[in-house]
Amino acid sequence: MNWVHWSLLSAFFAGLTAVLAKAGVAGIDSNLATAVRTTVILVIVWAIAFAAGKPSEVMAFSGRTWLFLTLSGVATGLSWLCYFRALQLGEAGKVAPLDKLSVVFVILLAAVFLKEKIGWQQLVGGGLIVSGAIVMAWKKL
Repeated sequence: MNWVHWSLLSAFFAGLTAVLAKAGVAGIDSNLATAVRTTVILVIVWAIAFAAGKPSEVMAFSGRTWLFLTLSGVATGLSWLCYFRALQLGEAGKVAPLDKLSVVFVILLAAVFLKEKIGWQQLVGGGLIVSGAIVMAWKKL
């Protein structure tokens, strides 16, 4: 499988996550729900890493790798806490499209920090994502 297949699977599981999380946060603290979800993820991912025989490679990580993976983990945690709170307060069908504005942030941040080029596809696609998120999250007057 190539990156397209993995990306589509990621999108499917992200969609499933929103629906299951919305059902799971009903009547409980969203931060506690995030903690439970994170614990499940931790167990699954470490089990996969051990099954692949890769955990020992962690000792060879550079300081730069540790720094960026740690910062990524902090950003992920903050994203999940905000996402679960948003799901608790709003409709999944409105929260998820706004969450997908992350694609636009990726395009912009990758251009600034990773020096990736922004071409017409990113501009048009990003604009469509913003437009779609606004339309889907729009509250009827």
